[in-house]
Amino acid sequence: MAIHDPLILIVDDELAICKNCVKILTKMDYEVKYALSGYDALKMLEAEQFDVVVTDLKMSNLGGMEVLRRLKGTHPETMVIVITGYASVSSAVEVMKMGAFDYLPKPFTPHELRSVVHQSLAEREILLQNQRLMQKKVRLKSFSHQLIGDSPKIKKVVSMVQKVAPTDSTVLVYGESGTGKELISRAVHANSSRKDKVFFAVDCGTLSDNLLESELFGHAKGAFTGAHNHKEGIFKLADSGTVFLDEISNISLNVQSKLLRFLESREILPLGSTVNRKVDVRLIFATNKDLKEMVAEGSFREDFYYRIFVYPIMIPPLRERKTDILPISYHFLKQFNQSFGKKISGFEDKAVTRLTGYDWPGNVRQLRNVIERAVILCEREKITLKDLPLLGDIADIEQLIDYIPSTNDELKRIKKEIRQKAVTKVEKNFVMNALMKNDWNVTRAAEKVGLQRTNFQSLIKKHHIKIPRHTQSDS
Repeated sequence: MAIHDPLILIVDDELAICKNCVKILTKMDYEVKYALSGYDALKMLEAEQFDVVVTDLKMSNLGGMEVLRRLKGTHPETMVIVITGYASVSSAVEVMKMGAFDYLPKPFTPHELRSVVHQSLAEREILLQNQRLMQKKVRLKSFSHQLIGDSPKIKKVVSMVQKVAPTDSTVLVYGESGTGKELISRAVHANSSRKDKVFFAVDCGTLSDNLLESELFGHAKGAFTGAHNHKEGIFKLADSGTVFLDEISNISLNVQSKLLRFLESREILPLGSTVNRKVDVRLIFATNKDLKEMVAEGSFREDFYYRIFVYPIMIPPLRERKTDILPISYHFLKQFNQSFGKKISGFEDKAVTRLTGYDWPGNVRQLRNVIERAVILCEREKITLKDLPLLGDIADIEQLIDYIPSTNDELKRIKKEIRQKAVTKVEKNFVMNALMKNDWNVTRAAEKVGLQRTNFQSLIKKHHIKIPRHTQSDS
């Protein structure tokens, strides 16, 4: 949020509505002022910088549409919320195309007003962040192997890395897939006394039991079929360094037992050998599973769990640190600009909204892939919506239509999504049109379109359509 208390301007030619909105929003520690006409609002906007303007659409003296048009020309960073008692699909579409943040039909509840203003302020801060990053006025803070971000949650992770790195304590990194568990592990290594020594990363999920044991501990010649030569294991090769064991939840009980013994003794016994060897290796484990739950199920050794659960570091998913999305995106943009020889300066506002509004189930790894694809596709100075792939439910019908599926399964999914979105859009337009043609009288509108009143009301509720107070009500 901005350093100052957010400054909000209410514009409505009804004094009672202005005062009510002021009362509602001042409870959120916002500074709120009001204007009783569009002309008065524009004068106030010349004198002060407002963060959000909430304006009525139809006013006797310069309507909200004109206020929005002029405001976006002079103060594009100001968020505009349009309110009206004459709700229509066409006017909603028009004001959104002109740059309004949202459209709020009357009557609205105090919660609805506070919610949309809060959302608009969050969106404003993201867009301002984008401007700062594009202008390179903000230096990307990076600690030990690109741990980028300023959110409280990532700062906590960085702090934990800083504290544990100088020690030789065993570390357990856990979090969803794609959150950057190996990155954290490399950061621990890079900030330790072992930083000039070797770092081995092992994906335990891709190796069979015997192969994993052989890779870690080594084997003697003739230890098993195919063991034609003596082989040094990773623990031996990493002596004085760090070994990162990813997907530890996939390790069998047998290998868990041997790792537990290694943690206790710091000695390795290669397969087929009778001689123990002492090694100095720091171990860092990682998982995306709930190990405690696996212990309860009997698929993970309890003693091994408590032995590795010395210093756990939990990496939050990207959806829980939205303010880090843009800095990370710019970091990847810089990387891929260099890789592909491009000079893309940043992201358009709509692209920013798309990126920061998505939940990123694949986390940082997914974001990296999306930015790489966008840089490849982008032919302009900035990345636009068209350069971004479909991101779940955010995608609109137009983008779905323009999208080219690469597999038959993907084709089926896209067709289904287009049908769903198109039906929803047509259905809502159908209900709104019927209501407006019949002065918002639900019974009459239902009769005219040939639906039972209860079914028509269900559609109203489904699409969150509000009946204006000033209109005739039969409900």
